[in-house]
Amino acid sequence: MPLLHQLLLAFIAILPVVNPFSKPPIFLSITEGLTVEQQRQQALKACLYAFLILLVSLLAGTFILAFFGISLPALQIAGGMLIARTGFQMLNPQKEHHQTPHEEIEAREMEDVSFVPLAMPLLSGPGSMAVMINLASGPEVWTDWVVIVVAALAVCVITYFMLIESLQMVKFLGVNGMNALSKLMGFLLLSLAVQFIINGVTSSLTHLVQMLNANS
Repeated sequence: MPLLHQLLLAFIAILPVVNPFSKPPIFLSITEGLTVEQQRQQALKACLYAFLILLVSLLAGTFILAFFGISLPALQIAGGMLIARTGFQMLNPQKEHHQTPHEEIEAREMEDVSFVPLAMPLLSGPGSMAVMINLASGPEVWTDWVVIVVAALAVCVITYFMLIESLQMVKFLGVNGMNALSKLMGFLLLSLAVQFIINGVTSSLTHLVQMLNANS
């Protein structure tokens, strides 16, 4: 199979599960309060982390899951819990009343959301990890591995540009607009979290039923 064809197939397999086109509104809500430069740094770090997670999933995903005895449904449920926590925080923002204004500013500056929840599980969650693990079963020569890595890198580059361009939306939204967007995205994140958990529970129950049928 031509390398270009392989690259296209791998790219098409990875792009929908990462889904960079749906992330800008969520990115804006999660990074609300950061400066433009800080948001750009968070976007860059999140995409780098996401690429590394995809790379590890491709090269060692099956081994890691087997070594720790972790199933994909377990990853789906854990990812859903992480997203749900962020969603609740966005729906019900609370300030710590025991901190001084200076401490609040310092804490806000130190906040890093690039790995959790941006890179994991929003950009490279259980779905994208599962795709990479599945792609790992196909390569026969080293060039096949390179093609998959390049496809994952291309998706992450597209995601980065989508995130930094989303910063332009801030110019058209005031404080009230951002608050409304944050709550809306919080609700959507909770819905996404519930779907992740449902998928994980459904897969677990399906596997359990298959085991019971095999033993009966």
